[in-house]
Amino acid sequence: MTAPFDYFIVFAEMRTGSNFLETNLNAYEDLFCHGEAFNPHFIGYPNADNILGITQSMREDNPACLIARIKSEPGGLGGFRYFHDHDPRVLDLALEDPRCAKVVLTRNPLESYVSWKIAQATGQWKLTNVKRRKEALAHFDSGEFSRHVAALQDFQITLLNRLQKSGQTAFYLAYEDLQSLDVMNGLARWLGSQTQLEALDDSLKRQNPAPVVSKVENPNVMAEALAGMDRFNLSRTPNFEPRRGPAVPSYVAGVVTPLLYLPIRGGPETEVKAWMAGLDNVEPNGLIQKMNQKQLRQWKRGNPGFRSFTVLRHPAARVHSVFCRRILQKGGDSYGAIRETLRRQFKLPLPKDGPDAGYSKADHYAAFSQFLTFLQTNLAGQTSVRVDAEWASQSQALSGLAELGAPDLVLREEELAEALPDLARRMGRATPGQPETAREDQPYSLAEIWDAALEKQISTLYQRDYVMFGFSSWRA
Repeated sequence: MTAPFDYFIVFAEMRTGSNFLETNLNAYEDLFCHGEAFNPHFIGYPNADNILGITQSMREDNPACLIARIKSEPGGLGGFRYFHDHDPRVLDLALEDPRCAKVVLTRNPLESYVSWKIAQATGQWKLTNVKRRKEALAHFDSGEFSRHVAALQDFQITLLNRLQKSGQTAFYLAYEDLQSLDVMNGLARWLGSQTQLEALDDSLKRQNPAPVVSKVENPNVMAEALAGMDRFNLSRTPNFEPRRGPAVPSYVAGVVTPLLYLPIRGGPETEVKAWMAGLDNVEPNGLIQKMNQKQLRQWKRGNPGFRSFTVLRHPAARVHSVFCRRILQKGGDSYGAIRETLRRQFKLPLPKDGPDAGYSKADHYAAFSQFLTFLQTNLAGQTSVRVDAEWASQSQALSGLAELGAPDLVLREEELAEALPDLARRMGRATPGQPETAREDQPYSLAEIWDAALEKQISTLYQRDYVMFGFSSWRA
């Protein structure tokens, strides 16, 4: 079968994630990305002197010779990254060639500008070890930002119009798409690669995973310059968590009562399942579980009028419960490998063999607080430890559930005593039982250690959930 393209070009800009994209493209056995091949100041990379034997001087004399060399590279498909201020002669060569695959990578221009200013201030343009991250606040320059946006917009319009007029299309990527293995493998297939990745490269870390207003030293000047417009998402909490699918095998369906529970991990799953089992006079393991998508569709067709629901738990109660069950304890339901990594690599003060009689409230507070600090980097994609579903944001989980149909009801844990019996009565159960209240966490409850500092940590960590679902401060 004839390959669809002879070479590829990635249209991007500084601080849009193009280094991360290139690293993952080069992880495929038959894709080769050669950096900023037509940067006026160097060839490929700052310390390189040639690409495939073509020197910078040869490239300057004839840019087409480098393209020809990349096209003839054996073993797969070659390409390069191209920014709006690179050699303009190359733009015409690429856009007029339908055998050149066009990949367009974009990012919110305000975020890319602020990231660029921080990199200028720190001198740190890449991050491979989060422990070596340098911090600085960006100085927002209104005139500079205006020129930055104008240049990006002009270039994007040029690309769009040229592709439209020549009857071509491009593969578009947003900065957030770079964290999706499925999207990356889809790009590779589109380019004609015969291989697929099992995981994304994690050597490069996001350098500034925080809301943009917190990364600027003069936010009032920035707000004034943007004239209150929300097009740049000033208050948006960046979402770097991996996108989650609907996790159908975790769904729980009634045997008789047409109720479908779509669990959000880390919530009151045990209590809800026990309540559902009581409705149908079965044990919890007698409910319909571990379905695939085909079986789920069959259940839905066989239960017209069914109702589906999920349950939200306050982020503070949820993350503390997960910490106690999965991280603090040793053995049983604990995540043993992650626990050891947190102890050794991230220096969490966890008792080696689990909490004992000497484990105090102060010890518990310190361990939990440091776990929250770890989650700040983990949820931002800056660690090699997986973002587990039990501590991932509930907003991300709910988005995943919606892929196969959003739940009819999104309930709160504190409402279940009234909401679940009311739901059962609507389904024909005249005398439904009351759901049990979740047991207190061990060895210490959240109420025993709660203070304003923990509230600040958690509300910052799960800001997206607080905003989307209207959570207020936790109260025992």
